[in-house]
Amino acid sequence: MTVFLVLFRGINVGGNKIVRMEVLREALTKAGFDKVATYIQSGNVVLTSDKKASEVAALVAKQFEQAFGFSSRPTVRSLEQWRELIAGNPFVAEAKDHKTVSEVLLDETPADDAVERLRGFATTERIVPGEGVLYLHAPDGFGRSKVAEKLDATLKVPLTIRNWRTMLKLLDMAESTAN
Repeated sequence: MTVFLVLFRGINVGGNKIVRMEVLREALTKAGFDKVATYIQSGNVVLTSDKKASEVAALVAKQFEQAFGFSSRPTVRSLEQWRELIAGNPFVAEAKDHKTVSEVLLDETPADDAVERLRGFATTERIVPGEGVLYLHAPDGFGRSKVAEKLDATLKVPLTIRNWRTMLKLLDMAESTAN
């Protein structure tokens, strides 16, 4: 069995797209996933499956829509991929304040010039691309970042963002699930 981390974007924000985590856990367990656990109310799931990542994503998306009546594209990474995301973050020294370091998980590769265009919005932010991720250091805070504000419009690919604290917590959960 492979441990997967499944991330949803844009749920339980501002009273919109309400998703109760216990309903989500129940729906995913019913779909045949094992060891389903969630972290906070923003759509972070750890589960195990013998399926490939693409099959997990398709089944999770289907179950989600059936359970909640609207769709939300899941971003799926294996535990091994998650470890690589954590290890590859060049801003670990800056991560003492978990609010200033984020990982932008990309489901597709943006256009060749998209990251450079995104850098054009930076004032104090730093961006380092990795495999399926952009590492973002926003020393003035993610909520004040012009780069963060322009991510969707500039990259034009499906993405979701997690701060460093959440990345580490999900790693802990996934490691515990693997043991």
